[in-house]
Amino acid sequence: MENRKKHILVVDDDNRIRDLLKEYLNENDYIVSTSEDAINAKIKVSQFRFDLIVLDVMMPGQNGYDLTREIKKNYKIPIILLTAKGEVENRIKGLELGADDYISKPFEPKELLLRIKNITNKDSNIDLNKEYFVGKAKIDLNKMYINIGKNNKKINLSEKKVLIEMLANPGKTFSRDEIGKISGISQERSIDVMITRLRQKIETNPKNPKYLQTIRGSGYVLWIE
Repeated sequence: MENRKKHILVVDDDNRIRDLLKEYLNENDYIVSTSEDAINAKIKVSQFRFDLIVLDVMMPGQNGYDLTREIKKNYKIPIILLTAKGEVENRIKGLELGADDYISKPFEPKELLLRIKNITNKDSNIDLNKEYFVGKAKIDLNKMYINIGKNNKKINLSEKKVLIEMLANPGKTFSRDEIGKISGISQERSIDVMITRLRQKIETNPKNPKYLQTIRGSGYVLWIE
């Protein structure tokens, strides 16, 4: 991924835990936002791009299990659950709902940090100094160009951001909302235009794309042979 600080959302109704985790993760070079309940968390998830969510299970209002289910339906954001319950069935329930890991309270902040690194580093598999191939197109993310045939075509910044995410997740369907958050483009028409431009740079036959395809009613997907 790009060389940027990871953005973590900590959701917990306990002020002390929120403040402690924010301070500790800031010291370890993370950007940290916090929410005291599910309502505020959903607002922030809709507004910002997060690399991971640390989510308390037992909260007033919507609990962490239900919030996990809702977030996982709409976003591909890793979630670590915080729970005071050590029973196996509760841990299994969280994982079945899509949580990526769990840690029981009380816990050592260093253990949580290691779990965060283990999850976020799994997605850090795009080397900007390496050339990538999609069909006959050679993509150089560092120099920001795509070579297909004898043509070198420049990549702009929004296209680069989208390509990084798609190359890291081949076969994943990205909704227009997701692409908008990645690229910083808000209007659906502008997102479609950007995808059309990328097709013209990647595809041998952009009008009949083989790799950067539209999934009707869902979004766009990049296939790599």
